[in-house]
Amino acid sequence: MRDDAALLRLGIIGMSEGNGHPFSWAAIINGYDVAAMASCPFPGIPQYLGERVYPDDFISGARVTHVWTQDPLLSRHIADASLIETIVERPEDMVGAVDAVLLARDDAGNHHRFAEPFLRAGIPIYIDKPLALARAKAEALIGMAASDRHLFSCTALRYAAELAPTAEQLARIGRVRMIDAWVPKYWDTYAVHAIEPVLQAFPALSKARKHDLIISQGIHQLSLVAENGMVGRFTSTGDGLSPIGYRILGDSGYADLVFRDSFSAFKAALIRFLAVVRGQATNIDRQETLDVVEIIQLGRRS
Repeated sequence: MRDDAALLRLGIIGMSEGNGHPFSWAAIINGYDVAAMASCPFPGIPQYLGERVYPDDFISGARVTHVWTQDPLLSRHIADASLIETIVERPEDMVGAVDAVLLARDDAGNHHRFAEPFLRAGIPIYIDKPLALARAKAEALIGMAASDRHLFSCTALRYAAELAPTAEQLARIGRVRMIDAWVPKYWDTYAVHAIEPVLQAFPALSKARKHDLIISQGIHQLSLVAENGMVGRFTSTGDGLSPIGYRILGDSGYADLVFRDSFSAFKAALIRFLAVVRGQATNIDRQETLDVVEIIQLGRRS
């Protein structure tokens, strides 16, 4: 990799069903073409991009220079919308041309095959959430990384300020008895959005002494009891509408934390990845990532 002060060249890989991150992540770094982005199949993306000022609110010091998706027309749309110069025919064609890679797909079953060429080549990679759906598969990916800075993975909601309880809220709530968390859509791709922020705030829930799982009509609900007695409940609602967030219930009150700001969360996660690549920040603790994957795995068993 080049000098730390140099502009980092990034490749981006898409695209899994229902995941607009190739459009949004690249645009948060490169800026975007208003007309091309207007036809993005995820209308929320041009909406929140349009609420920001370029270049002040966007990321500097990096550039997404290469893109690949399984559909050349889709690749062209992303390239036009997010100002990416080069479309490659195969993901591995980026090796030698980029300093790091954004694997902007949330189909965890494909993460190994897309990430392996870059990890074997020593190119740092940000793997979109969830890293894996089982601990063994997460450990296999981590094991391919040449160093701690070569593999970064999280939900960007880990960095959502609105999902971090304040000291004032915790003082008002008193002793926390239960966390009730909820996400829309599907367990495999969306449960991580609740699990990771909750474990950030309440790490005791990563040490569950018992659990119970209900799966019905596309809804997954996993209940955990931590060693300290705290209860955690994580629900994905399938086709049912739901915000992303959680309720903290305590001895003297409760608080609802609801995710609202996609741009800021995505930007913060990307900035952290770039700082890890440059050696300017530590990576997410591997055990924290594995704890998240283990809870995802618990919620998949019927």
